[in-house]
Amino acid sequence: MALSKTHSVAVLAALLLGGCTFADQALFPSLAPATDSSTSTANASPAASAPATATPATSSSYNLPTVSSGETTGTFVGQKVASLRNDLQRLQGTLNDQGGQLQQIRNQTVQDSQSYHGTVAAIEARLQVGTTMGNPILVQQWNEAVSALDRINEDVLKANRLSTEVASTSGLAAYLLESVRAARGLSGAVDEDHRQLRVLEDETNGTIVTIERLLTDLASDVQRQQQYVATERGNLNTLAVAIKNGQLYGASLANSAYASPVPTASLTPTPLSSAVVDRPLVVIRFDRPKVSYEDALYTAVKSALDRRPTSVFEVVAMSPSAGTPGAAALAETTARRNAEAVVRSLSQMGLPSERVRLSSASSADAGTGEVRVFVR
Repeated sequence: MALSKTHSVAVLAALLLGGCTFADQALFPSLAPATDSSTSTANASPAASAPATATPATSSSYNLPTVSSGETTGTFVGQKVASLRNDLQRLQGTLNDQGGQLQQIRNQTVQDSQSYHGTVAAIEARLQVGTTMGNPILVQQWNEAVSALDRINEDVLKANRLSTEVASTSGLAAYLLESVRAARGLSGAVDEDHRQLRVLEDETNGTIVTIERLLTDLASDVQRQQQYVATERGNLNTLAVAIKNGQLYGASLANSAYASPVPTASLTPTPLSSAVVDRPLVVIRFDRPKVSYEDALYTAVKSALDRRPTSVFEVVAMSPSAGTPGAAALAETTARRNAEAVVRSLSQMGLPSERVRLSSASSADAGTGEVRVFVR
C-alpha cells in the first residue's frame, strides 16, 4: 500500500534529515501540539524521549507496539532519533483515537440495528395475528423503521469517512518509516544511534501492520453494512405492501432473485403459444371488485425462486376468445389492466423488473380479466 511508494519519498526524507534546521513540525504538523513549535529538538531533555502514555488497547481493540525510550547520545543523529520517536508516539496516539472511533461506530450501529429490528418485529407481529388494511399505527411504525435504517446508513458514511482518515495516517506512517531508514545514512552517528534506529524501524513497521489491519476491518465493515442496508430497504418495500393489504408476507423477493446471476439466455422472450399450454404457477381470477391475491402470489413466486433463483416470470393477461368483437376488446383491455397491477405488486415485493415479462393471450376457457403467471 503506502509502503511501496517510491524512491522520491525516500530521497526527500534523506534531504530533510541532512539539513541542520530539521524540526519535528516538518514531519507531522497536523499531529504536533501547538506548543511544540517553540521547542527545539536540540534542547529536548531525556524525559522528552520517554515513551508517551498510550491509550489502553481495550479502548480500540488494536494493540500497538510500545515505543521504547532511548539513551541520549548527544550527537546530531541522536537528536534526530529522539525527534522521530516523538513523531511515532504522536502517530500512535492518532491511531488509537481512530481505533476507538471505529469501536464507537460499531456500538452505535448495533443500537440502531436493534431499534430497527424491534420496530419491524412489532409490525410483523401485528400483521401475523391479523389487522386492518393500511392500519395507521403500522404506517407510523413503518416510518420509524425507515428512520432507523437511515441512521444505520449514516453509520456507514461515518465509517467511510474514518477510512479516509486512516488512509491518511497510513501515508504519514510510510513517510516516517522512510525517514527512519534515511537517518541511518547520516554521518556523525555512534553505534547506540544506529541501534536505536533499528529498534525504531521495527516499532514503526509494527505500527504500520496495525494500520493495515484497521483499514481492512473498515473496508469489511463498510461493504457488509452497505449490503445490509440495501437488502433491508427492499424488505421495507415489501413490508409496505403487507401493511397496505393487512397481511404478513416475508422478506423481499430480491433476496432470492439475486442469489445467483441470471443467464442471458433466460431473458429470451417465450412464444405466447407456450404460455397457453404450459401449466401456470398462479391463476388470478378478477371476478369481483377487490381480489386479495398478493399473499398467494408472493408465496408461489418465493417458492419458485427458492427452487431456482434464476427463474424469470411471465405475467399473461388472458381474455376469453368467445363473444362479439366489442366484448372481446373490452375483456382484453380489462385483462391487460389487471396484469399490469400484478406486475406492480411483484415489483413492490422486490422482484427485479428484468425478471418479469408482460404479455397477452386469449383462450376459450379464460374468465374475464384473468391473469396467469408462468415460470420461465
